[in-house]
Amino acid sequence: MLAAIGDGLRRVVELDHELWQIVFLSLQVSLSAVLLATLLGLPLGALLAVARFPGRRSIIVVLNALMGLPPVVVGLVVYLLLSRAGPLGELGLLFTPGAMVVAQTLLILPIIAALARQALEDAWREYEEQLRSLGARGLNAALTLIWDTRFSLVTAVLAGLGRASAEVGAVMIVGGNIDGVTRVMTTAIALETSKGDLPLALGLGFVLIAIVLALNAAAQLVRDAALRRFG
Repeated sequence: MLAAIGDGLRRVVELDHELWQIVFLSLQVSLSAVLLATLLGLPLGALLAVARFPGRRSIIVVLNALMGLPPVVVGLVVYLLLSRAGPLGELGLLFTPGAMVVAQTLLILPIIAALARQALEDAWREYEEQLRSLGARGLNAALTLIWDTRFSLVTAVLAGLGRASAEVGAVMIVGGNIDGVTRVMTTAIALETSKGDLPLALGLGFVLIAIVLALNAAAQLVRDAALRRFG
């Protein structure tokens, strides 16, 4: 076991090509999914925070419930949509990084949108009268709130990135874990452990843990910076 741990660390430090190829693909997929989820989730969260319309509470309840959406269910739905017999089969995305981005986007979109909605709604309660007195309504009010709560929203985005980086079930289904094409850290760890290649699995595990710790540290730094600047 100690030899496997040492070999895993060596592969990380020596920039093993196979290991870092998997890491870079993982980051590419996860960052792309987070970007898409952020572009969709922040406006949705702002809409639910500012607007008042019939069915709003029901949408919030559903959105909160979707934060715990099982990854394998998302993978299955995306697989059915992108399969040859599915409505989007002609796009040819199944078993490609694009399919993995779609699956991860669907997984983390509710997280970013729900956390953004909570932060923006709290800010709206505090600044609603002031914003209305200045004539800010609708889109203008939402954009003002997004800027004012940007530090809290960064935390929401980092939470989504953490979920995407650790995801295995959905990307395994829609990506197929193809070597050099769709193999990411989580799926590679599962495969290499089953094969008995512990050094590679441990090396990837070390990198994944480092990424998760870095994300949590970044979230804490953002929170502390906001408290120091705005109180």
